[in-house]
Amino acid sequence: MSELSVQEPAASERIAAILRDEILSGKISPGQRILQEEVAERLGSSRLPVREAIRILDADGLVDVEANKGARVPHLDINQVEVLYRMRERLEPLALIESMPALTEADFERLDEIQVRIEAGVDVQAFLELDREFHLLTYSHCPTEQLRDSVTRLWNSTSHYRRAFMEITGARRMWIVNAEHRLLLEALARQDSQDAERYLVGHIQRTRKELSQHPEIFTH
Repeated sequence: MSELSVQEPAASERIAAILRDEILSGKISPGQRILQEEVAERLGSSRLPVREAIRILDADGLVDVEANKGARVPHLDINQVEVLYRMRERLEPLALIESMPALTEADFERLDEIQVRIEAGVDVQAFLELDREFHLLTYSHCPTEQLRDSVTRLWNSTSHYRRAFMEITGARRMWIVNAEHRLLLEALARQDSQDAERYLVGHIQRTRKELSQHPEIFTH
């Protein structure tokens, strides 16, 4: 195998990681195009690893790739986000129940650390990162890769709208988020699948309903 062929996957993964962070942080916003030439110049790369990085992001649900038009971060309307949240309400409890028996003591320690940091008070970006780590960690031992991947794609697809919502309402609703996280942690510690599922569904459902009350989020 040539040195070039070894380097290209590493380069594409590095570029994908940078672009992923920029999309999830809101630096690249919905509707914005990702131009291969611009990315290659900015990151000091050739176009080939950029093209492969965009394929990775497409598989992650972070960009849409259209023939002869390149890649664009999807801009979703309120009905599309409603459907995605309803999908989350069904898939995430299944991933949680499948993962729960394999959660380790180290997992629970990390989950508690994350929640303590959230409760101490953080800005919106830090909360979004911690909240994502919290929930995806609870699903991380789900043995079905397709289900884990589907859940991650749904999180990716709704990340911008979650951020916009938190910027509008975050301070007023953190006590609810904290209470729901603590209830979920307690149910997981008891290995009570029925309560864990109920708390998680309510957690996602409440956000979906509150998002629907802020149509202005979907006009930007």
